[in-house]
Amino acid sequence: MVQAFILNNSGTSDEARDIFQETMIVLYEKATSEGFELNCQLKTYIYSVCRRLWLKRLQQLQRYSSLVENVEDSVPVDEDIEKHEKHNSDFLLMETAMSKIGEPCKSLLDAYYIQKKNMQEIAGEFGYTNADNAKTQKYKCLLRLKKLFFAQYKNGQ
Repeated sequence: MVQAFILNNSGTSDEARDIFQETMIVLYEKATSEGFELNCQLKTYIYSVCRRLWLKRLQQLQRYSSLVENVEDSVPVDEDIEKHEKHNSDFLLMETAMSKIGEPCKSLLDAYYIQKKNMQEIAGEFGYTNADNAKTQKYKCLLRLKKLFFAQYKNGQ
């Protein structure tokens, strides 16, 4: 259904796969948010998000035409799409801030928040004398990351 819509509206199979994957991320974000209540069939929601994402993609690529039809099964998902795009934008800002933070802060924060290592493991890996010193360093790195992130965030607003 999604692929047929995209193929019938100037898209390719690869673009249909990308849009479907992005739709699954929107659905996941929505489903894990508080108070989520699906008021339509799941396929209708998925189709509506795909349709909206594809129309936005066409506008960005300046390939938008009035050929897009068959909207009978769509539901309003603009708010969900906007939240998803905001989330992606914030994620990119965080990624940029992480790239600017430098070493060993980047590796230290990655070890704690991504790899879920405890402070004792981090102390041993990074050569700190004990877990308290590693924790202090992690705190300083986190403050530095927040400063970089919010500086970019304010500039982007």
